Amino acid sequence: MINSLSVILPTLNEEQNLKTLIPSIQNVLDNDTIKNYEILVIDDGSTDDSESLLKKFDNNIKFYKRIEKKSLPMSISDGVKLSKYENVMWLDADGSMNAEAVKKLLKTFSQNVDSVVVGSRFVENGGYKGIEVSGETSFLKAMYNVWKSNDSILATILSKVFNNILYIILPGKVKDLTSGFIVLNKKLIKSEVFSISNYGDYFLYLINDLVKNNVNIIEVGYLCDTRIHGESKTGSSIFQLINRGLPYITAAVRCRMGNNENIS
Repeated sequence: MINSLSVILPTLNEEQNLKTLIPSIQNVLDNDTIKNYEILVIDDGSTDDSESLLKKFDNNIKFYKRIEKKSLPMSISDGVKLSKYENVMWLDADGSMNAEAVKKLLKTFSQNVDSVVVGSRFVENGGYKGIEVSGETSFLKAMYNVWKSNDSILATILSKVFNNILYIILPGKVKDLTSGFIVLNKKLIKSEVFSISNYGDYFLYLINDLVKNNVNIIEVGYLCDTRIHGESKTGSSIFQLINRGLPYITAAVRCRMGNNENIS
């Protein structure tokens, strides 16, 4: 049973997605009868009207605007520091991790509160919505679904390729090493995993540290939605995507070699 929860949404120009994502998460939390919760929107320099939008929600939706250099890992780190409850969850604000996925993770966590629960695209019942539906969707149909969305076909393919490479370098308990969708007790988090990271590679450092400390990690499959509004922060050209992916490779190699002494 979860009595309290802080949900962290790192965001950058996601106003249109927040309009539907926040009410849907609230609905899940209310129906799960989590008595005390907050949703922290950590804005990393948006130029849209995200801040004005958030003023329309009730008091347990909190908006924080970062003034430091743009950084996904430090946005999450700030959210963890600002959170008032011990149990924290964070997920992307682009709508790819929907309310149904949030509900699945919280259900598993409520039954395993001493564990860490990770949303995974690469275990049973996981995948990309519109791309993998019980293995029945053809490749051409899958690519058409991505093309219709605001996601990049190239990014979708490279995401799977990079994750497979990472798993070869750092095999272990967790298959989705680029997930960024997680719920855990914040006492298990070391701030260094964020400060030494470039982008989403913080997740590799976090998972590696949890495994080293014998923390039980449970992966829960979910179907990652395609983006409806806005632009991906990962990039769209092959150069941008590879440039984003290289720090993940570096992080995996460092973890494999035990060369992450900055985490203590």
